[in-house]
Amino acid sequence: MRSGFVSFIGRPNAGKSTLLNRIVGTKLAIVSDKPQTTRNRIVAVRNYDEDPAAQVVFVDTPGIHRPLHRMNVRMVEIAYQSIGDVDVIGLVRDATDGIGAGDRFVLEKLERATGPVMLVLNKIDLITKTRLLPLIDWYRQQREFTDIVPVSARNGDGVAILERAIIEQLPEGEALYPDDFLTDQPERVLAGETVREKVLQHTHAELPFTTAVVVDQFDEAAEPGRLQIYCSILVERRSQKPIVIGPGGALIKRIGTEARRDLERFFGSPVYLDLHVKVRADWRENDRLLDQAGVAPPTKTRR
Repeated sequence: MRSGFVSFIGRPNAGKSTLLNRIVGTKLAIVSDKPQTTRNRIVAVRNYDEDPAAQVVFVDTPGIHRPLHRMNVRMVEIAYQSIGDVDVIGLVRDATDGIGAGDRFVLEKLERATGPVMLVLNKIDLITKTRLLPLIDWYRQQREFTDIVPVSARNGDGVAILERAIIEQLPEGEALYPDDFLTDQPERVLAGETVREKVLQHTHAELPFTTAVVVDQFDEAAEPGRLQIYCSILVERRSQKPIVIGPGGALIKRIGTEARRDLERFFGSPVYLDLHVKVRADWRENDRLLDQAGVAPPTKTRR
């Protein structure tokens, strides 16, 4: 039996959350084409019955970037802490991107890693092999990796190979969580993140970076058999509020409808979802609002 913690780190929009969802077989982390979508650490557990049997605790982290707000400082600190707090690190890299200062910045932070580091080159379905090989050569020159695994988190190519490579690097040990444990994400956070995903999908320009979702009420007892969720969508400026609401309330209605369908699918019960848009100019610098929005300060990965 092998068991341990594996952290996916990398620059924003590398596909870490898509990879996590693919591996565990369910949607725990929201995804979008907007950078900095993931704002918190997400733990997901996968059990393997093969020989050797294994329990892998996957940790998805926010993308590493230079922070400009208190929110971003929290996000980056979460990623940094996971580097020295896990058994294996998977550096997830968008293989379609060119090499730049951001890659060197992430590699510099990896110097604090104490365990095996593998390179996961994601989105290989979008590039040719002739473009992939120079990227592999460049990374080999920067540091030693235990494995270099090309994958497509979107269609699953190479993911099984990655999982076996991860298990081979884990120490021997008993399971760390019960067999039926899936994630440490509170239901309130999952609900808020589902709403935020729809906001990200339907807004553009600066709005995805300046919005957050706070779950004001999460009530399973008010109406038996029906979950009632009340959320506030936070924006920074008054001019942004009508954008999220849309003409005649059309956009917020669409956001609510799509989020409710996803929540009903995840929780397996009818959901009443109530959304309101509120202006909070300083929410990205406000620790209390960051806590309420699920952007938690860094904590130890291991229990």
